[in-house]
Amino acid sequence: MAADSPIERTTWSRMDPDRAPDVEPGRQAQAEAQAHAMYATDRASQGLGIEISDVAPGRATATMSVTGSMVNGHGTCHGGYLFLLADSAFAFACNTHGPLAVAAGADVVFVAAAFEGDRLVAEAVERVVQGRSGVYDVTVRRDRVVVAEFRGRSRTLPRSAGPG
Repeated sequence: MAADSPIERTTWSRMDPDRAPDVEPGRQAQAEAQAHAMYATDRASQGLGIEISDVAPGRATATMSVTGSMVNGHGTCHGGYLFLLADSAFAFACNTHGPLAVAAGADVVFVAAAFEGDRLVAEAVERVVQGRSGVYDVTVRRDRVVVAEFRGRSRTLPRSAGPG
């Protein structure tokens, strides 16, 4: 991966260390290639300054800083932006396997507020994939405080997603 890339090479220190040995190098390379190809055309994530890192099969981390234009009338980050950040992490995680995956549905629980200047981290983890359906959990944090819990349901489409 290029040093100036918005998608960083996976670092297992922030991920489940027991999962790392199970990832075949080819699957890891595919997950990273999928993330690069997807990010290149993801104008929503790019426009909000969302960065993608720690990509691995079934996993992705997205980060975003809360700006003044994201703050609602209560002085907190609007829930739509929290949902969008979690949804981006979910999208990258469910598209690491090759087939084009889209959201079939998602739910979010807002646990704590986020504020202007906060750096939010959304970690997406695959829970189950059966056939064309998948379930992914995303935790959004500011520092060590959980801000939101998101569960996304994916569905793969017949055509494949991929670089090139």
